[in-house]
Amino acid sequence: MSNDSGLPCAICIELRPDVVLQPPLSRCGRGPGLILVRPARYAGCQQYNTSLDPEPLQKWAEESFSVVQITFDAGQNTASLRDAIKVAEDGLQALLYGSPTDYLPGFKVSLQEAVADTHQVAAAVYYDSWDLGDNKPSILHAPGAHGDKIPKKDSQTKHSYADAISPGFVIPGHPDFVISTAGVAHTRTLAFLKKHLGGPYFDLEQIWEEHTYYEFGDRSVEKTMATMVQEPYVNHIPTMTGGIGRARLSHFYLNHFIFSNPDDTALELISRTVGTDRIVDEFIFCLTHVKQVDWLLPGVPPTGQQLRIPFTSVVNIRGDRLYHEHIAWDQATVLVQLGLMPEYLPFPYALPDGRVPAAGNRFEYRVPAAGVESAQKLQNEHQVPSNEMFNYAIREVEDR
Repeated sequence: MSNDSGLPCAICIELRPDVVLQPPLSRCGRGPGLILVRPARYAGCQQYNTSLDPEPLQKWAEESFSVVQITFDAGQNTASLRDAIKVAEDGLQALLYGSPTDYLPGFKVSLQEAVADTHQVAAAVYYDSWDLGDNKPSILHAPGAHGDKIPKKDSQTKHSYADAISPGFVIPGHPDFVISTAGVAHTRTLAFLKKHLGGPYFDLEQIWEEHTYYEFGDRSVEKTMATMVQEPYVNHIPTMTGGIGRARLSHFYLNHFIFSNPDDTALELISRTVGTDRIVDEFIFCLTHVKQVDWLLPGVPPTGQQLRIPFTSVVNIRGDRLYHEHIAWDQATVLVQLGLMPEYLPFPYALPDGRVPAAGNRFEYRVPAAGVESAQKLQNEHQVPSNEMFNYAIREVEDR
């Protein structure tokens, strides 16, 4: 079920006060089951979350899992853990957040018994060393500088994160949250889950191509945004343009991107790498600069020049919707192609050999930037010779 924005609106269901069920928040609306076990002190982290990363319950639902979240407070009888786990249906995985010290004494034993008793838990994900003694496949995300010293079992995959202070590094709003490291751990966990649950798998190329069609072909802001998660973002790295969050990104697409691109805009794909939850494209972005393209060239009036620009895009896809785009290109080659970059610029530093310019003169360096040749060499490495810029040198000219 979707709302008017095209976003899924599956309602979270309370199964009992400490157990909730969140159906998948993907467009397909179905997926394997997942159990999240968290300490009660993590429940308030979301109110301090200043990132676009949602709390784990929502994030895994956006990955198209049916998520049962179990919360244990400090005074809860751990014997009820087995009953709580039984509320989940066939094929559930278990993700255990926090450390053993975040739960009451005896919780670890109860958890071990519950996991051992059920055949429905296929594998487990831990964010600290729990050593439950079971032989189910598991993945351990070990925080701290000494995480690599934590022993792992034969059935376990282990990753260490030296910049993570505690297991809270994956919880948005937690004081120890590290957004980049949490992203790496999430991708590794997702790959592990897909392997042991047989999915959910999506055609990431089709999702990405659908998105770009609505951007450049259909030119629809609404349809473009409907291919993205609840709070997405786009970052054009050289110009720092884009949008963070649904409202700002919608505004950016409407006012600065979709209708700002010239009619002859085209993307020529050079290579594509498809990962667990990412697509990395090399492509040549082609256009004639007949209108102001302010996301690409802020403040630069139309020049009428043709542009062929090597681009790289890293696209993160969560479930069957885009989460973010990191787009990069060499802005120098754009300016060279437009005739807006001088061949030489002043060199305001002392030379290594101690030389100084004569009175009334200055040193200039030849700008190490190529024009359309950069696109030609990306397309065919033999078309343009390599290393010709090694011959560039400082020159001395009259200071005007």
